[in-house]
Amino acid sequence: MTQTSAPALPGDPDGAPRATAAPSRSAQSPAPGRATRFANRVWEHRRAWAAPVAVFAVVFAGYVLFAAQQWAQFTARSWDLGIFTQLLSRYAALQPPIVNIKGDGYNLLGDHFHPLLAVLAPVYAVFPSAFTLLVIQAACFALAAGVFTRAARARLGTAPAVALGLAFGFAWGLQYAADAQFHEIALAVPLLTLSLVAVLDRRWRAACLWGAPLVFVKEDLGLTVVALGLLVVLVAWRERGIPFPRETAATPASATAVRGFLRSGVGLGAGLAVWGVIWFVIATTIVLPALNPGGEWAYADKADPLSVFADPAALFNPAKGETLALILACSAGLVLRSPVALLLLPTLAWRFLSTNSGYWAPTWHYSAVLIPIVLVALLDAIERGRSSRWAWMRAYVRQAPAIAVTAAVVLLPGLPLFSLVEGASWEPSPREASARAAIAAVPEGASVVSDIGLMNYLVSDHDVFWIGNDNPAPDCLVIDTVAGGTPGEWGDVVAVGQRLFPGTAYAAVFDSDGYQVACR
Repeated sequence: MTQTSAPALPGDPDGAPRATAAPSRSAQSPAPGRATRFANRVWEHRRAWAAPVAVFAVVFAGYVLFAAQQWAQFTARSWDLGIFTQLLSRYAALQPPIVNIKGDGYNLLGDHFHPLLAVLAPVYAVFPSAFTLLVIQAACFALAAGVFTRAARARLGTAPAVALGLAFGFAWGLQYAADAQFHEIALAVPLLTLSLVAVLDRRWRAACLWGAPLVFVKEDLGLTVVALGLLVVLVAWRERGIPFPRETAATPASATAVRGFLRSGVGLGAGLAVWGVIWFVIATTIVLPALNPGGEWAYADKADPLSVFADPAALFNPAKGETLALILACSAGLVLRSPVALLLLPTLAWRFLSTNSGYWAPTWHYSAVLIPIVLVALLDAIERGRSSRWAWMRAYVRQAPAIAVTAAVVLLPGLPLFSLVEGASWEPSPREASARAAIAAVPEGASVVSDIGLMNYLVSDHDVFWIGNDNPAPDCLVIDTVAGGTPGEWGDVVAVGQRLFPGTAYAAVFDSDGYQVACR
């Protein structure tokens, strides 16, 4: 058999023949086809979304279960769930947001500026119940946790991202908000998360587009949008992210510069900050006073910055300290290492400078908007810390995810959702049968004056008024003498009717376990 020789190469001795190497297996194999490349992309895409979807599912299930537990126990934290349910029922019927629970003929856009809630009306139209709002809130919190998990996975890997995503989803601020039942800030949580993650990714346009609607969630968030715009300006400026298109004959230098600025992160951020200022001013000086019965922004007197000078010790109230301590704990102490922390200032300022002590503590729903800020700041601080000139900081940020998750786990037993693992919390309410019978005793479609006891269960198919306002005489009165909030000295439901509506006669139609119903 004749041996095939290759031409002599420089350095071969005397041009000695050398065997030609057989083609390798890889050389024989064809390049991956289009179908294979597509399958690989799909697989990678699925892997990238597996962790966020899993976190979304767990967080959503947790909050829906908690809502179901509250609903089954006939838990009513305040009149707010009834108010927002009545609001969505009006939007779903394409009617103005007149909420009689707040007051007879009261336009709720005169209380707080939250027109974005109208986007929830189609969901309520399909599922007309106060419980629907609790499910929507659960979905909002879960969506934010999923978005955060995806951002964390790209920076930390899957396992730390899942752990931090769950710490985000079950953070103290969100749990207290869920315990307080539905509020408009539920919409702000995913919007803030999407916007801040876009800032980390240097996607300036996306950051501004997700952040801009926050002005329609609640009036004070206009100031948060201002801070968000300034954050975009700051980060983009530091990175010199100001692209200027080349000058052409058709485009003068001045126009080119302006166009480049407006398209840059600095320009977009500045525009967002102006947007926030404009809508804060419009909401607080035009819309709210125009629609409020008192002709004013009802909460303008709640903040009193000058009180700090009169009583500096008020800044060091233990409730405020608890809120700040929780912020530090869930960020592993790194929140101030990130410029994202700038967004904390508006919310903390109006809360801590308020004369209403209910705003100072971490409870209720007021801290929900802080959670996306604090946890995204943690992600940013970890990235920044990796290139720190201090070795101890580089070492610390490697442990920061574990520290933050540990803090979240340690806090769990004292938070509302811990009731999900307590057997006693799942026992049926001893008053459940009486509550359902009381609801059934009210004719469908009747107008009702009620305290908060059964308000949430009546509002979807009755015209409900709160018992503490001046109301027109209703068809029925419903009170809960155990937990509804009606003053005990008012007596039974018939006596309440005589006190509130002396010209109308009411007869008791139901009385059991503290639930009382009287109708004309």
